[in-house]
Amino acid sequence: MRIRDRLGIPAVWQRRASWLMEVGLLVIVGIGLWEGNTGIIVNAAVGLAVTQIVPVLERDYNVPMDPALTLWITSAVFLHAFGTIRILGYESLYRDLGWWDHLTHALSASVVAGAGYATVRALAEHSEDIHLPRRFMFVFLLTFVMAFGVLWEVLEFAIAEVAALLGTGTVLTQYGLEDSLWDLVFDTFGAVIVAVWGTAHVMGVSGYIERWLEERAA
Repeated sequence: MRIRDRLGIPAVWQRRASWLMEVGLLVIVGIGLWEGNTGIIVNAAVGLAVTQIVPVLERDYNVPMDPALTLWITSAVFLHAFGTIRILGYESLYRDLGWWDHLTHALSASVVAGAGYATVRALAEHSEDIHLPRRFMFVFLLTFVMAFGVLWEVLEFAIAEVAALLGTGTVLTQYGLEDSLWDLVFDTFGAVIVAVWGTAHVMGVSGYIERWLEERAA
């Protein structure tokens, strides 16, 4: 059963929440421009671009995007961008609230896990030669997200080093080895959440991928 069904949250409220966060991302871009902060601008602009992929997939490619799935993706990019601005006396939530980084990593990792699950399930349904037991899917999601998390940490480190070399501000901040290890722990936590509760929200996307594979094979 989907979370919205358990909580009784109407789909229209989920759509409104997604829309408000998109407006919030636009405001954050404006804050970055006002302050001349490249990191804020890039993080918020990329997040805003990601949220626009959803209506494009629905309108142009007929991909069924559950309102809860849209809210899930939008929340991940909004909270990430929101954590980069000065607010409530904090220099930034990422810098001054240690748990904020854990929250955004777990949420972002859950989105990555959802995408991985939708793709692999579609492949399994498409081919009779592929059989993926539920236990394997659980292990796959953990491994997939961990690999992506390691790649992300390497990217953060590389961007920070290049920025330091060039003497420019960085758009991704690396706080050290301990921070990277905790990031991977919460990446795993996000994958577990999807494996246990979140797969229902990506079934529509999985079905679309399966139909696309069948059309390509025909």
